[in-house]
Amino acid sequence: MTASYDIPVVIDRRQGPYGEVVLRRHGALLQIIANGCFLMDTSDGRSERLLVDAAYDALDGRPEPSLLIGGLGVGFSLAHAAADPRWGHITVVERERAVIDWHRDGPLAGLSARALTDPRTEIVESDLVEYVNEISDTFDALCLDIDNGPGWTVTEGNAGLYGASGLAGCARTLKPGGVLAVWSAQPSPEFEGSLRNAGFQRIRTEEIPVARGVPDVVHLGVRPG
Repeated sequence: MTASYDIPVVIDRRQGPYGEVVLRRHGALLQIIANGCFLMDTSDGRSERLLVDAAYDALDGRPEPSLLIGGLGVGFSLAHAAADPRWGHITVVERERAVIDWHRDGPLAGLSARALTDPRTEIVESDLVEYVNEISDTFDALCLDIDNGPGWTVTEGNAGLYGASGLAGCARTLKPGGVLAVWSAQPSPEFEGSLRNAGFQRIRTEEIPVARGVPDVVHLGVRPG
């Protein structure tokens, strides 16, 4: 008897300003693919929740901190932040109109509908690299989940975000004592060094165990007060 395997089914495919983005269903999972690179799916969410919680914990009890999330993805980070009444204003920057549409009235709405109607939530359609260099507002925490890590970016333009100029922009976006949290599919000692060189303090890396292979991680750094 021949084994039966689920075959991914494309739900939507869009050509955006940064290339192709695809939403597909694979069994019970929804997956986002960008330019042929797997980004994330709806299988777990532990690492996205840790990203948000680790950022909050590093703020040492600051009341109603404002949060900037880079990347909407499948919505785990936003949903988790919005479910926590301790956060103040929550801004999500997402550059792909398709991803925003999938959440507002598409297949991903079930994960984020409550968060999107939360009065603290704001969705901004913009490239994060441009956003952090243009805005005058500052935030208590910045959580980045727009790539597979500092060394594994989705598009070439994102690479600069993890270098000296990009981290300087992230620091300017943070209030004194604010926290930068960066998700990565693998640990990056080189990125820890980049954080130090950019002036961040209290740098640490938290691991998220996975079934196989190296753990996912969250890199954390605090802007000096």
